[in-house]
Amino acid sequence: MTGARRPLDHDERVAWLRLARTPGLGALGFARLIARFGSAAAVLDAAPSLGRLSPPSSAAAMAELDALDRLGARLLAACEPDFPALLASLDPPPPVLSVRGDVRLLARPAIAIVGARDASAAGRLFAETLARDLGRAGLVVVSGLARGIDAAAHRASLETGTVAVLAGGLDRPYPPQNVALYEEIARAGAAVSELPLGAVARARDFPRRNHIVSGLATAVIVVEAAARSGSLITARAAAEQGRDVMAVPGSPLDPRARGTNALLKEGATLIESAEDVLVALNAAPRLLRDPVGRAPRFAPGAATIRAPPDLADEGELARRVLAALSPTPVPIDALARLLDAPVGAVAAALTELELTGVAETLPGGYAASSSRP
Repeated sequence: MTGARRPLDHDERVAWLRLARTPGLGALGFARLIARFGSAAAVLDAAPSLGRLSPPSSAAAMAELDALDRLGARLLAACEPDFPALLASLDPPPPVLSVRGDVRLLARPAIAIVGARDASAAGRLFAETLARDLGRAGLVVVSGLARGIDAAAHRASLETGTVAVLAGGLDRPYPPQNVALYEEIARAGAAVSELPLGAVARARDFPRRNHIVSGLATAVIVVEAAARSGSLITARAAAEQGRDVMAVPGSPLDPRARGTNALLKEGATLIESAEDVLVALNAAPRLLRDPVGRAPRFAPGAATIRAPPDLADEGELARRVLAALSPTPVPIDALARLLDAPVGAVAAALTELELTGVAETLPGGYAASSSRP
């Protein structure tokens, strides 16, 4: 949004919100009208002569602002100083952003971590390690609240700063499995949306969400992604916005690694640790270590092994364990934690999977999908 950034008074905010919520008016049309008329109020005054513009009433806009206030949230206009600077620099930026939580996080340097919803256990473990270490290095972690990689990144960065971008309104978090996580983020971090309260996420809203995820961040890291996935949409948006695109390599056997490996072939920066990210960002590189002094380790996420037909009658836990396994070995206790299941039950499920030839238990308390054909 061109021009000096300044806070809006109440009447200006109502007018800005009315114009932003006008049906059929996208971010580009909004920006062009503001550039032509100088203010939202002037556009609304001219609306009768503009034909198809049908903005909502002032009462509807004020009701939305009141509802945000009751939720403990606030509305930021793209022209205001508190609106995230990187997002405001887009051409055009989203006209408004609703924020629940700590608005100050939006002014800090941020990195986006995204990836597969059906992520492998190794991929989720790496996303956790990466988000935790980058948080300790002072970066806010941005993601899209999806299952899998997104959720792992959010959880690991709750203490250091995380921002969740919603595809629906702030009172309609998606998916339902992550509602508890969303409430934690709203208390300890920040959640943002460009849509009004009450808006339920639809398929067409997720690319818009991805555009904001990348727009808030200095760079986007893709941990696991299939050849056709929303994470690749985020990576493309990042490239278009002039952001750095980084990717974590994975096994060529794994469908979840095809997208990330393709990004690497196209020139994305290869990432195996938080230190790689800091170097790529030209941050002052320093060795990130865990509390006992060990350098962080990376086990790249890899392949899903397809269940044979005779596995269809096995227990639900065995199916969940199999879906989480890849050729990359993971600790059985970490696998149990990721699946929120008792270690003994996971070990029993692994025994069943071993008998069918689709999984292996390894020395040292590790497990992996079977490498046997």
